[in-house]
Amino acid sequence: MRKLIYGINISLDGCCDHTKFSGGEDIHDYFRELLEAADTVLYGRKTYELMVPFWPEVAIARSMDETGNAFADAFARLKRVVVSKTIESEDRVIRDNVREEVLQLKQQAGKAISTGGVELPARLIEWGLVDEFHIVVHPVIVGEGRRLFTEMTLEGNQGLQLVGSQLLGSGAMALKYEKC
Repeated sequence: MRKLIYGINISLDGCCDHTKFSGGEDIHDYFRELLEAADTVLYGRKTYELMVPFWPEVAIARSMDETGNAFADAFARLKRVVVSKTIESEDRVIRDNVREEVLQLKQQAGKAISTGGVELPARLIEWGLVDEFHIVVHPVIVGEGRRLFTEMTLEGNQGLQLVGSQLLGSGAMALKYEKC
């Protein structure tokens, strides 16, 4: 079965609003490597609209620095799936039976499935579908903004095991966890 990998940037106080802190070349490189291990991205509507068409357009226009363009290339190669009741897209759209549809995706042949954002990943975590967590903690306290996992309800603890950590040049700490 394919792994479902969740990746997100957060501040030290748990804010996951990407406008509250800045990424650097090392952040693009870290997430590019994550995407290169996948062949599909799975997003909710909000994250999808942040990522598409922005990154595919960067891949065509070559409008960023070398690391941004490399991330865009990795992103543009992926199959894209969006969970939404309202969006119209050329990419695959899941409108109903999200849990069952994601289980079917995981059972298909291929590389890992990458996901990001807040609302959809919270549901996926509640359902026990996320296999790997990549949390990049930025060295900043922002004091406001949307917090990670505040909308999630778990019946019990989900045990995780730290399987890797990496201090990035920007001072951010990348933490990799797997389900126990």
